Amino acid sequence: DPRGIYACKVINGKRGEPFQVYYRMCQNCIEVDASTISGIVVADVIATAFLAVAVYCITGQDKGRLSRASDRQNLIANEQLYQ
Repeated sequence: DPRGIYACKVINGKRGEPFQVYYRMCQNCIEVDASTISGIVVADVIATAFLAVAVYCITGQDKGRLSRASDRQNLIANEQLYQ
């Protein structure tokens, strides 16, 4: 604990002006080392790849669908009916 009152000693035995050091530590902090950061990055890359594959599989299902007659609009040839 580095908190306290400190003073510098001069060569001839005199003391310098005292100064107070107050050091406050974080209560809810955790240490993060290189292995933790690399684990988070790897997990993020895996999750992103899984999400990309899932989106690709879901959106790729419309490729094999054939257009049906019911999907097409039936246009009326006679324009007088619109008037």
